[in-house]
Amino acid sequence: MTGSGFDLGLGDAAQGGVYFVAPSDLDSLGAAGRDAGLIVRRVDLSGCEGKHALLLRFSTQLDFPDSTGRNWDALTDRLRDLQWLGGEGYVLLLDDARALRRRDGASINTLLEVLEDASQFWIAQNVPFWAFVALDEED
Repeated sequence: MTGSGFDLGLGDAAQGGVYFVAPSDLDSLGAAGRDAGLIVRRVDLSGCEGKHALLLRFSTQLDFPDSTGRNWDALTDRLRDLQWLGGEGYVLLLDDARALRRRDGASINTLLEVLEDASQFWIAQNVPFWAFVALDEED
């Protein structure tokens, strides 16, 4: 049994991937990730209106090394190499993606592709990697 009393199977690397969830689900998913022994990081996207701000949020909220570039390739590379975080697997909680989706759909679509690419990389390594993107139901 896990510390929270429920197990969502987040330790199963084969089930990892990118999922849309309700904003109210993020806290429970974070707790389940921690209970599964995974590193959990929340990326707050509130007020994030474009690529530059998005990449900066990831860089600061995931503690990317200072040498990290500010482009999609750099984000892809960092999400495939999270060794500075340690851990046996990863859960990313992307909070409040609504404004970004409405203002810069191209950036959110590219982000989703980058996250999916990272999840496939980690699945091949048998390492759990989950990205939960919080959007309101109407989004």
